[in-house]
Amino acid sequence: MATQPDVQILRDLAKQVADIAADPIQDERRELWRQHNSFIRTRPLILCMWEAAWFEHPDAAPRCEDPFFQNYETAMKMAIFKHSLRDDTIIEPWLTVRAAVKWPAHSPWGVPYSRIPSDMAGGAWKNQPFLKNPEDLAKLAVPKHEIDEDATAQAFEKLQDAVGDIMLIDIDRAPIWWGWNADISTDLFYLRGLDQMMLDMSDNPAWLHELLGFMRDGILKAQGEAEAADDLSLTNQGNQAMTYSRDLEDPRPNSPGARRNELWAFFAAQEYALVGPRMHDEFLMQYQLPIMEKYGLLAYGCCEDLTHKIDMLRQVPNLRRISVTPVADPAKCAEQIGTDYIISWRPNPADMICCGFDPDKIKRVVRRAMEGMKGCHVDINLKDVQTVGGKPELLRDWVQIVRGITDEY
Repeated sequence: MATQPDVQILRDLAKQVADIAADPIQDERRELWRQHNSFIRTRPLILCMWEAAWFEHPDAAPRCEDPFFQNYETAMKMAIFKHSLRDDTIIEPWLTVRAAVKWPAHSPWGVPYSRIPSDMAGGAWKNQPFLKNPEDLAKLAVPKHEIDEDATAQAFEKLQDAVGDIMLIDIDRAPIWWGWNADISTDLFYLRGLDQMMLDMSDNPAWLHELLGFMRDGILKAQGEAEAADDLSLTNQGNQAMTYSRDLEDPRPNSPGARRNELWAFFAAQEYALVGPRMHDEFLMQYQLPIMEKYGLLAYGCCEDLTHKIDMLRQVPNLRRISVTPVADPAKCAEQIGTDYIISWRPNPADMICCGFDPDKIKRVVRRAMEGMKGCHVDINLKDVQTVGGKPELLRDWVQIVRGITDEY
């Protein structure tokens, strides 16, 4: 049973978030993103992803005792802080409950995902792939979309009773094989491992094609089942930015019956960063395409360098956004992309804030990149911030500095 102090904490936060969400600035930002994502010129938009260094924020420690409420407490604290940064993040007037979607045993593919942890707190870990031999492929589970309706209703009612009179409560009923679990690349790494996956392209190509085909078909099956059950909503979308455009309906909570061709989707291939364009195309893109083609609009790329893969990406008919990462060459990417796609430029957080805060360096790096991308449709996404040196207020300063440069473009 929810304790009264927990509920009061949530209600106080919900009132603050509701007020922020009702601020007219949110509609201004929605219209900016609609235009920008539809190739209508705006000022370059700025996003500051804060989550990675949230532990350094003075309010990071949850006050709620109930772990269920702690998740929403943290989400609302982050929303309040994000609003204070004055970037172009949209704060929406709803909270989302994840449906109790039934998982196969162990992982999305029914086999254990194993890691060897670091001895250092917060350090790296090593993957222990399950698929060690070709015959292990037969042990993978065939995806099936199922929801525990009773558990979902209980979670919804718990949050609804706490803050439902202040904010809308949305239910996310998307299948497990969605987002990162739907790009194939991410789960392939867990299943087979990076080094072995790349060796397979030369040593076991037929077997790797069989594995990729199994994963493609399973993802399409689960997503099709969710769509047939009307379990998709206009909030089940993502593009690592804001999912507003003039080509698709706006995100809207509790809008069951949405179809994939009404939604944004985000795909990546970080695990293929060291794979050349030809093999990337043969051993991933051709398996991602049947999944990607179902969606209305696509964003591609997270942290991988796509400088030499822009031509490959032109196969995606509904591609709208391409990531240009810290290790990519902004000018070379811009030369190939032109105005055909939107560039989501991700400056190196080490240059921006993680290794000291140097306004002159920030101006130099941002101006050089903006000059290289002049004439393109560009937004800037500061992400993968691992530390702000214990000074979260510097993120506000960063937004102000970058805004002073980008407004010239």
